[in-house]
Amino acid sequence: MKGLTTFCLFQIEYLFLNSNLFCFVVITLILKNGKIQYIIYKSGSRYFRYNSLNCRIKNAIFVFFCYFYSAIYCIFVHSTRKLSIMETLYRAYRTLLNNTSTDFVRYLHDQIEWDSRLIAILGARGIGKTTMLLQHIKQYDNIDETLFVTADDLYFSEHRIFDLAMEFYQHGGKKLYIDEIHKYYGWSREIKNIYDLIPGIQVVYTGSSILDLETGEADLSRRKLEYRMTGLSFREYLAISRGYRLPVYSLEDILKNKVDFPYNLERPLQLFKEYLQQGYYPFFKEKGYYIRLRSILNQALENDIPIFAKMNITTAQKLKRLLYIIAQSVPFKPNFTKLAALLDINRNTISELIFYLEKAGIINQLRCDTEGIRLLGKVDKVYLNNTNLAYALSDSMPDIGNIRETVFFSLMRATQPITTSSCSDFSIGKYTFEIGGKGKSQKQIQNIENSYIVKDDIEFGMQNIIPLWMFGFTY
Repeated sequence: MKGLTTFCLFQIEYLFLNSNLFCFVVITLILKNGKIQYIIYKSGSRYFRYNSLNCRIKNAIFVFFCYFYSAIYCIFVHSTRKLSIMETLYRAYRTLLNNTSTDFVRYLHDQIEWDSRLIAILGARGIGKTTMLLQHIKQYDNIDETLFVTADDLYFSEHRIFDLAMEFYQHGGKKLYIDEIHKYYGWSREIKNIYDLIPGIQVVYTGSSILDLETGEADLSRRKLEYRMTGLSFREYLAISRGYRLPVYSLEDILKNKVDFPYNLERPLQLFKEYLQQGYYPFFKEKGYYIRLRSILNQALENDIPIFAKMNITTAQKLKRLLYIIAQSVPFKPNFTKLAALLDINRNTISELIFYLEKAGIINQLRCDTEGIRLLGKVDKVYLNNTNLAYALSDSMPDIGNIRETVFFSLMRATQPITTSSCSDFSIGKYTFEIGGKGKSQKQIQNIENSYIVKDDIEFGMQNIIPLWMFGFTY
């Protein structure tokens, strides 16, 4: 068309959430000699033509309206999309919250300074970190100012944690809880950026206990308060399984046989045997306990440790073989040379694998106190982290002597600096402990000051003889 000039004023394009439809808004002006002749307005697949020869004011008003409408449309769609994503996360969070019981809260909860800007809660899989966070939110937080997310949510396949934190803060959020943060690549730098750039938001995250080995670019040590969570104590097991709300006792009170048990209701020995077999993890009430426990182990061995340590498939497989060897031999005196030959890997690699197993909460290493508590000495023995693992991994009934030592070590290391002893099984500060059954004699610790015989299969203690089950009340 001679003398006419055509140009597209603007084009807006958006993809609606939960739809495969695109919406196009296109406005084209047809001009002649610098004057608007008519306007073509396209919305989706429909076209509208407006003649503009008669009234330039109407044309101007119409163009302004188109600008205004389209701008509002863009803002609305963009905001709706963000809100929809946020609403999806909120729905998942509220569902978890509604299904969380607050009947019993773990020991660690009251030790955490919840007002701190950055809190890290580390621990092995399956010990109740997630539940404790949800319980705290439910009991103490303003739910409308709080968001709980899991780092392996599909949302984070396309979005950053920092962007979520900023968006959440702009919508009035104050507390962001991030579960299983070790599943998010580059998490430490983004947490640092949130801390430094969004001071109005508080972050609490949970992760595998191997995260303390993180050597990334971000230094969080000066910014975070870090807490370690272990599995259930015997006291906590009784609270969940029987509803007994019994107090925590200090080590000194236990050594004086001051533990008060409701003997009129039940006897402790049978309950303690239950705890040894399937009472360390909070999901003990669920069916298929050992199946789930072995699944948790596989997740740690096949995903958590290999991904963190950047292991190849071959090394990851040997990690599982190493755990099997340890499980059949505990208490295990490590011979790295022999293990290296058996698994056909470097001796130094064996040491690293055992260290990763310890950090993942699968085994415990008992060290000598030759260099003091701060710089623990060489490893004397290797134990499984708890007795439940012994029953889950053993081909036959575990040795009762190993079970007794394992549970004592597992319970005491949660609150005490426990090391090996030159004359008995364990040392805790000035105290010496020999572990055994009800027939255990005093011979091995005779004439040793502050020494105690810890006996299984007895309900009551006297003098320096302490029932093994009482040590389950230290937390």
